[in-house]
Amino acid sequence: MSLLQTARFDLPLLAVSQAQKEVTHNEALVKIDALLHSVAEARLSSPPVLADEHIGQCWLIGDAATGDWIGKSDQLAIWIGNDWRFISPAEGMNLRLKAPNSDAVFTRGNWIFAPTIVDPAGGAVIDVEARRAIISLLDHLRTIGYVTR
Repeated sequence: MSLLQTARFDLPLLAVSQAQKEVTHNEALVKIDALLHSVAEARLSSPPVLADEHIGQCWLIGDAATGDWIGKSDQLAIWIGNDWRFISPAEGMNLRLKAPNSDAVFTRGNWIFAPTIVDPAGGAVIDVEARRAIISLLDHLRTIGYVTR
């Protein structure tokens, strides 16, 4: 961390007697906008082709990233109209993915994706299916950090 960046997300800080403070300030606002209630369109390994109507949209960069995303796996990529801004996730960061409709939490250096929970089908022994569904629900809540053992 430099003295001109925040510790968790490398947001730029203003310096004494700095020229063009608005550039630094606007850069911080772009990143804060992406981080506040984080939602990503999807997890992709190559950058999508975008236009101005996509400004502010965010993607989670997958493994084996290509193009402008090379070397940025597991980071968030925010489209700002003519360039990308990248944010490295912090421990415990939560993210909502629109496609697929799921949640993820960044823990121990990896994104952990919440598992799909299957509804009980009301088979021959409903107690067994209900227990499985409850266990699955608890596992999901533990995965995203809402419940501990």
